[in-house]
This record gives sequence, C-alpha cells and structure tokens, in this order.
Amino acid sequence: MDVPVGHPNFGRIFPCQCKLRELSERTHAGLERLSNLDAFVDKTFASFDAGLSGVRDAFLRCLEYSRNPTGWLLLMGNYGCGKTHLAAAIANEAIGRGLQTYFAIAPDLLDHLRAAYAPTSDSSYDDRFESVRTVPLLVVDDLGTENTTPWAREKLYQIFNHRYNYRLPTVVTSNVDLDTIEPRIRSRLSDQQLCHYIFIAADDFRQRGAPGRRSGPPAPGAPRPAPGRRPLRG
Repeated sequence: MDVPVGHPNFGRIFPCQCKLRELSERTHAGLERLSNLDAFVDKTFASFDAGLSGVRDAFLRCLEYSRNPTGWLLLMGNYGCGKTHLAAAIANEAIGRGLQTYFAIAPDLLDHLRAAYAPTSDSSYDDRFESVRTVPLLVVDDLGTENTTPWAREKLYQIFNHRYNYRLPTVVTSNVDLDTIEPRIRSRLSDQQLCHYIFIAADDFRQRGAPGRRSGPPAPGAPRPAPGRRPLRG
C-alpha cells in the first residue's frame, strides 16, 4: 500500500483483487464438491409435488426463502415428508443464482471436517472449518442423526454459534425431538426472531400406495410442533 513510513500497513503485502477472487472461487468450488449435490441434482422445486396433502405451505415458504435467503429455516416432520427434497431445492436454487452454498447431511459434515486432518487432505482443518461456518448459505440435513461425541457436539455448536452471532442464512432439517439436540444449538434454533419454524404434516411419500397404507396423521412418535410455536404459513 502507498502509505508513509511508520504507518501500520507500511511494507505489508496484501493480495490483489484477482487473487482474492481466485481464492473465493476455489473455496466455492471446494464447498460444492464437498456438498455432493450431484446426488440431489433432481431435487428441485419443479420436481417437488406440492399438490400432496400437508406440504404446500412448506413448499411455498421454502420457495420464497430460496429467492431471498434471510435468517434461519428449520424444517421438521416425519420420515419421507419432503424435508430433504425442499432443503436440496433451496441449495440448488441458491447455487443457480450464484450464491456460495454448502449442503451436507449432519454426519457427513462432521466427516468432512475430520477428513481435513489426513496428511493427504487438499486443505487444512482450519481452512475447511472456516469455510463451512462462514459460507453465505449453509444447509444441514438430518440434524440430530450425528454421532454425539464431545468433539462432534463442540464443532456443531461452534458452527451454529458463529452463524447465529452473524445472522448468516442457514437451513436445518430434522426428524428428532428438539429436546434431544445439543442444548446450546437448540436454544439458538428456538430464537423466533431469527429462526422460522416449519412443520410438515405429511405421510412418508415412500410408502404412499403401499398395500394397506392409508393417508392420515403422522405416525405415533413423529416430531410435532414445539409447544407455543406454530408452523409458518406461506
């Protein structure tokens, strides 16, 4: 920098704009690769059947969020109700709009962080961890299914706490009782000023049409809206 002798930045080297752009693109490409969204390339809003019972409000709210990701979105419901499809659709839409996005199933996210410790890793643990917790849009599928070791709990808390403090757009899906989620993360998910809660009251689409299967309320033990909180409407 063109500054006088004695200035704090005198003699310091700073990356040029082209180098910063190159680093950003490399980080973006790395996150896309780790997201493994190729397996969910068909999970879009166009391919989602919003006409099924119990899903239309969630579909409309997620579609709105994908066009302007702001705050947090928590999708809950029974197995096979469409949570992962909608979360992947948000990620695919955001990437299509040029927004850096990281999509991962909760256990896979932790595996990706652990993999950075390997000598053959193409990035350091610190770099990978920083890219996950600061990515413009983070989508975590199946929170609560991860192996709850002390290390896993602490890493997830650090990620969610950072994103909570800086109000970074985050989408979470889960089919477990919120009481089973790490208390500090649960507390942040309960902040109604930041986190919008959507409960999908739909049957398991994988079993629709199966012999003896009838439409009806979620199976016993299925996650239900937390006390005092109602599903958002589109």
